[in-house]
Amino acid sequence: MSRKHAAGGSTPAIHALIEAGVAHGVHEYEHDPSTDLSFGMEAATALGIEPEQVFKTLCAEVDGHLTVGIVPVDGLLDLKALAKAFGAKRAEMADPKHAERATGYVVGGISPLGQRHAHPTALDETAELFDVIYVSGGRRGMDISLAPADLIRLTDAVVADIAKEN
Repeated sequence: MSRKHAAGGSTPAIHALIEAGVAHGVHEYEHDPSTDLSFGMEAATALGIEPEQVFKTLCAEVDGHLTVGIVPVDGLLDLKALAKAFGAKRAEMADPKHAERATGYVVGGISPLGQRHAHPTALDETAELFDVIYVSGGRRGMDISLAPADLIRLTDAVVADIAKEN
């Protein structure tokens, strides 16, 4: 995908949605670097959305390959379940600097959409409980709302039980 995107604060994630003709909403809030909340919980709180409907994008190394796991912000990524979802043996969290280079986004603003290169992606099955879910829009202080089916289609995600309670 081209790294060019429209002016006016658009990100590669938003450009990918527009290019695909996918209905979505853009929800911005003032990111507070001094907050004790995680990036995802900050988004849920700032936007007034239940945390189980807001999803964070995490990068892991699954059998040596960068892989994306998308889970509710109030939970954790289950690395064993992520490996299993891809028929792999082992998964570990990716080095944040590697994740930033590979996706083109900064930690806390990594979107599952519009990444520099497509990576194998898994979406936690709880996403399908909602008509709309929220994911990072490609920078801190911006989330995108969209139908889970559209996110699955655009990222070619597998849907699996990959989250565990925090």
